[in-house]
Amino acid sequence: MYIISSKNMLLKAQRGGYAVPAFNIHNLETMQVVVETAAEMRSPLILAGTPGTYSYAGTGNVVAIAANLAKEWDLPLAIHLDHHETLDDIRQKVHAGIRSVMIDGSHFPFEENVALVKSVVDFSHRYDASVEAELGRLGGVEDDLVVDAKDALYTNPAQAQEFIARTGIDSLAVAIGTAHGLYHHEPKLDFERLAAIRDCVDVPLVLHGASGLPESDIRRAISLGVCKVNVATELKIAFSDALKHYLLENPQASDPRHYMQPAKAAMKEVVRKVIRDCGCEGQL
Repeated sequence: MYIISSKNMLLKAQRGGYAVPAFNIHNLETMQVVVETAAEMRSPLILAGTPGTYSYAGTGNVVAIAANLAKEWDLPLAIHLDHHETLDDIRQKVHAGIRSVMIDGSHFPFEENVALVKSVVDFSHRYDASVEAELGRLGGVEDDLVVDAKDALYTNPAQAQEFIARTGIDSLAVAIGTAHGLYHHEPKLDFERLAAIRDCVDVPLVLHGASGLPESDIRRAISLGVCKVNVATELKIAFSDALKHYLLENPQASDPRHYMQPAKAAMKEVVRKVIRDCGCEGQL
């Protein structure tokens, strides 16, 4: 089986000065697009799913399809638990074969966040599963996750250092001005804060909410320590817009083997762009 932890993948990216894309997937077609494109471009890859995605598709189905695609394309990959919030849920999915975990306790006070994350790290590391956690809080909407802008908090660099030391996490998701979902105004990322965080910690940093960010922002964030870039909304929009357009133009279409193809092609272009923006083409 080619399902691996994301830890060494991100450490290699940190050494190489690029980032690994984490693409949110939802079904067979989106998984096919992401794996095939990454394999063609010889890019490292993380398949990410929120709790809603695993409930929809079935954890066993996601693992089985990903494992088969990884073998078919000779591409080791990580299946990632994106924005999971309980140890019990994570425990079940790690037992199912997943080896990359994000525990999101960022909505809790600092001490409660530390305690929750430490419990997940203690469990996950027993199974060679890497752990990402978030300090600070992104605004916006992603599947079941909703955060009002007024509740979004930026990551404190000094607190990040303490957080990592006390939890033992493998990577840190930082809040520097990105948001989940679509941007209604041009995002203004706090690169000075990101540089300060980088100076305080040595684990790979993660940028959530990268859909719609200009290439220049992504590349600057990578130069300041970001080693994993999460993309979700941009993929869903490309896929759904192309599918709707095809069905409007072909109202008699009834075969998913045909009407899914334009949607997959549109999503593929986004995946290719993100891989190039992350500078990870040819980094396998």
